Amino acid sequence: MRLRPERPDHVWAYDFVEDRTRDGRKLRMLNVVDEFTRECLAIRVARKLNSLDVIDVLTELFIARGTPAHIRSDNGPEFVAKAVQGWICGAGAKSAFIEPGSPWKNGYVESFNGKLRDELLDGEVLNTLAEARVLIEQWRVHYNTARPHSLLGYRPPAPEVIMSERAGPMPPGSNGSSPPPLTMLH
Repeated sequence: MRLRPERPDHVWAYDFVEDRTRDGRKLRMLNVVDEFTRECLAIRVARKLNSLDVIDVLTELFIARGTPAHIRSDNGPEFVAKAVQGWICGAGAKSAFIEPGSPWKNGYVESFNGKLRDELLDGEVLNTLAEARVLIEQWRVHYNTARPHSLLGYRPPAPEVIMSERAGPMPPGSNGSSPPPLTMLH
C-alpha cells in the first residue's frame, strides 16, 4: 500500500501516555496529533499496546486521512520496531525520531499529552477500560471541535460544521413548514 503524502511538509506526531483504572491496572494510550492543524487524530486506549497496535492505528488514519510526509516520535520500542518502520516506509511516509531524552523536540504531542492529563486524567477516576475509552474519546472530540486553542486564534482545530439536510437553499418556512432539521458533522 503506497499512498502519496497530502503535502510534502505534513507531519504527524505520536506518543504514549499511561494511567491506571481504579483497581490499579494499567491503561495505555497511543495519541496521534497533526502538527499543522493541532487536531488529535486518534487516541487508542488499551491495557497493552505494541508495535502491531501502532500499525493498526496508522493504517486506519492513512486510509481515512491520507499519508503524512513524516511521523515524529521518540525512540520507544513500539516506534523503532522494524515492522512499524517497514510499514511506514512502504506507505510512503518517513519517520522523524527525536534525540533520546529530548521530549521538547516532540512538543506538539507532548503539549497534547499534558492537556489530556490536566483536563481529563487527573480529574477523573476511570473505573474500567470501557469507561476510559468512552470518556477519553468524548474528551478527544471536545478537544477537536469545541475547546479553544490559543495558537489557533482561540478556535478549535476541527470545529463542528452545521449543514442543512435539505439539498436546495430554500429559506426556512417558505413552503409553510418549519425549518429543516440540522445535522452536526465532525
